[in-house]
Amino acid sequence: MRLIVDHRTTYRFTAPQSRLIQLLRVNPEDTHDQSVASWTVHVDCDARFRPGRDGFGNSTTMLYVDGPIDGIEITVSGEVLTNPSRGIVHGGEETLPPELFLRATALTAADQAIWDFAQTIGDGVQLATLHALNGTIHQRFALDRGRPITGQTAATAFQRETATPRDLTHIFVAAARCLGIPARYVSGYSPVCFGADSSPAPHGWAEAYVEDLGWVAFDPCTGLSADEAYVRVAVALDAAGAAPVAGSRLGEGEERLDVDLHVDRAGH
Repeated sequence: MRLIVDHRTTYRFTAPQSRLIQLLRVNPEDTHDQSVASWTVHVDCDARFRPGRDGFGNSTTMLYVDGPIDGIEITVSGEVLTNPSRGIVHGGEETLPPELFLRATALTAADQAIWDFAQTIGDGVQLATLHALNGTIHQRFALDRGRPITGQTAATAFQRETATPRDLTHIFVAAARCLGIPARYVSGYSPVCFGADSSPAPHGWAEAYVEDLGWVAFDPCTGLSADEAYVRVAVALDAAGAAPVAGSRLGEGEERLDVDLHVDRAGH
């Protein structure tokens, strides 16, 4: 499948800023399951770029802009060719042991309710249990296509009747770790959860480590494994660690964020 991505992030400030520093995790990399045919990152002002990698091995770009500046637009666009993989990640560069992804964070810490819920899932067979967990979370919550609530934890989201893709993934990750299965958050692009009432945003799903298979992708937004309609970009312990754009600014005033995203299958 050929996926075409056009992702624009715009910040506007109520007062000029003296400096902006942004950490971008927006560059997909080649694996056996995806090949990057073309990819560009562009900003609408003078800026300095510094490529690198974060602690999880993700490709990063540090973006430095000197002020005064009252706004910035970051445009990410490109084409990625993907192959069917049944959700199994092939050929990804792993820099950390799977056991690291048993570690809970503030966003993915399980409370008693999630712990009890996890114990009701599956029959002890890892892969079957993970598929059951994915399907059960998908069925339990109505999908909220709005923008996620900043800082909402898996435990808080679990008490609600609706959940965003990010919240669903945090719940999956927290529950899988309760079962002793390493799990992590994945950020990237996919058209699978787009709808007329969607707030445009990069997608988020989970990967869990299965013995003898390696990392396998699960998307509780659909209740299925991620397939060739997904562009995998970054992984981390939670959504904050895999955020496409994060950073800081030096200056007074408030900021307004607008996101415009289109992910299309070629020919559709």
